[in-house]
Amino acid sequence: MNHFIKKLTLKITSINADEITSRFSPILLTSLQLSLMLTLMLLTLPSFAEQADNATNIDNTANTDLIQSYSSGQLASATNKSSKEKILEDISQRVLFDDSDQAKHKALNITRDEVITQKYQQARKIISTNLYKSMANIPNISATSRSFSDGSFVIYEGYSQLIEDIDADGYYQTFSVTFDADLITASAHDEAVVYAELYLSENGGPWEHYYTTDNFIIHGESSDDEFEVYSTLAQGFNANNYNVLIDLYEDGYPNIVASYSSDDSNSLYALPLESSDYDVEYIAYYSEEHIHGGSSSLIALLILGVFMLMRQFHQTHHNH
Repeated sequence: MNHFIKKLTLKITSINADEITSRFSPILLTSLQLSLMLTLMLLTLPSFAEQADNATNIDNTANTDLIQSYSSGQLASATNKSSKEKILEDISQRVLFDDSDQAKHKALNITRDEVITQKYQQARKIISTNLYKSMANIPNISATSRSFSDGSFVIYEGYSQLIEDIDADGYYQTFSVTFDADLITASAHDEAVVYAELYLSENGGPWEHYYTTDNFIIHGESSDDEFEVYSTLAQGFNANNYNVLIDLYEDGYPNIVASYSSDDSNSLYALPLESSDYDVEYIAYYSEEHIHGGSSSLIALLILGVFMLMRQFHQTHHNH
């Protein structure tokens, strides 16, 4: 097409301009010039659009480096149908105001090993700044690092629920994780203040931290102290299968006292998840097709007009 237009342009320009202007009206020539200019503009528009799309793709690629999630945790005993809807509504409001887990320092976006190292560093820092205090009041990092040295912590059960999949592709942006942590001691009435660190592993990759719960109290081996975390993945999570891991900590101590993961329950294994920037409704747009169709029609009309002008010019020249 470009070669044909070039040859056509050369042929037209080789005709004496004075002869053309003397035989055709100025209005017709002006219209022809405007048509040529408009055609050239339409031909160059796709290249500009392509450049804009490339720039947008670069920006989107850069944005995928930013990981954002929104979570809310509470005791499962406090949850019913209306409170579940309230939790999801609160998460939606936080998404609107960009009040992410990362902004609240509830999601660290670092690996599990880095979280563990960070906790020990913080514990050592606390000890070093409190050397004047009695060593009996400082947790022994190298020993039990927990208050119940004669008992044990355990996560009895953990499971997940898939909640929201807007584009219905089988990958969910909103899900929940529920677990039951127990304290096994000589007394069934013992209580402990604990919290949990939650991790996701994309398709068997490294464990990446995605949420730190608030402190909560567990009562012996009671099942009434189950804790649940609702999460919406907003950005930076590819559509893939994710495993879940839960590390339990006693408040004030740096050691993990219990863990539970996809190795312990199939309900925490291979969850089909994706962030909401991938989970959007598909809307078809046809404006680009209309533009291309219009430009093609205009080019065809322009070529037809040029041929008619050339034919008329040759006929007039032949008659003379």
